[in-house]
Amino acid sequence: MAKRGHRPSTGVGGKPRFWGRHAVTAALANPERVVRKLWATREAMAALDIPPVIPVVYADVADLARLVPSDAPHQGLVAEVDPLEDMWLGDLLEQGADDQQPLLILDQVTDPHNVGAILRSAAAFGALGIVTQDRHSPPESGTVARAASGALEIMPWVRVVNLARALDEIAEAQFWRIGLAGEAPIVLAEAISGGGRTALVLGAEGEGMRRNTEEHCDALARLPISPLMESLNVSNAAAIALYAVAARS
Repeated sequence: MAKRGHRPSTGVGGKPRFWGRHAVTAALANPERVVRKLWATREAMAALDIPPVIPVVYADVADLARLVPSDAPHQGLVAEVDPLEDMWLGDLLEQGADDQQPLLILDQVTDPHNVGAILRSAAAFGALGIVTQDRHSPPESGTVARAASGALEIMPWVRVVNLARALDEIAEAQFWRIGLAGEAPIVLAEAISGGGRTALVLGAEGEGMRRNTEEHCDALARLPISPLMESLNVSNAAAIALYAVAARS
């Protein structure tokens, strides 16, 4: 529980490379994460909060820039890592059986920047985890890790083959499934007013949720945004929805 640019962001065997202080230090601090290699400037190593347990290859800024996409702000740190082990949806639902943490379900949200930002918001607002489709979501990558700002290491991320079946399993765990849709008849505050366990379902920007996904929601709700704007970026919508659920209690 892994993508590319003008220059490679993966190493030998397709292992992801993370870059930047937050992503790399969080990976080093995560006991579940295997860090295979670490490249760093001496200045970055001097400021590193967590001493690495692997050998360090010292390099200058120009050498590090060749290891990552051309626009990647590596801040003097690049790590090659193994992807985290997969997590089963049933295990995640069991972990949250005794609390009211919200769950996020993403329907074909493929942009790694958006998924990373959603992971960050999920961690900030105490979500139980996020659920995505295996084939229609980005793999772990430096872009996801950078956008998540460390949250990739602490926020459970479940990948499922069939999202409709996963939503059925989520309902069996007593979650009220709310799909966010701009044309929905009620606002989110009304949809979550009954309390209980909440699962927020968001579709890809532009296309929104697929019809089959909507049909597996208990309610559709919208955010009360100005009519001057048609919609929000999916990561912004996720953050606002998570805040609304957190503020409810």
